[in-house]
Amino acid sequence: MSAAETIPYEGDEALRDDLLRAIGTVVDPEMGLSVVDVGLVYGVRVEPSQVHVEITMTSAACPVAELIADEIRIAVGGALPDDRPVEVALCWDPPWTPERMSDLARRVMGW
Repeated sequence: MSAAETIPYEGDEALRDDLLRAIGTVVDPEMGLSVVDVGLVYGVRVEPSQVHVEITMTSAACPVAELIADEIRIAVGGALPDDRPVEVALCWDPPWTPERMSDLARRVMGW
């Protein structure tokens, strides 16, 4: 199972693979790994009028949080067949832990 397959997803199943693949193209610049592999994506909810993506950061002091959120908005927006808005919400519950990382991310980090 890929890391993207573990992301909770609600909504239009026809969009699932395209949206999760788009999110997977976004890289955490501090770690050099996909935000999906780092375990930063908590869920995706597709509604008729909007797409919601819930993310976290490894630390509340993360200096690239807005950059990552903007890149997710752009990636998801580009994968949508229409121009509905993409909302990216930053949350802290549950807190991020290294256990959220994919096997690939753990290997790259030497863990």
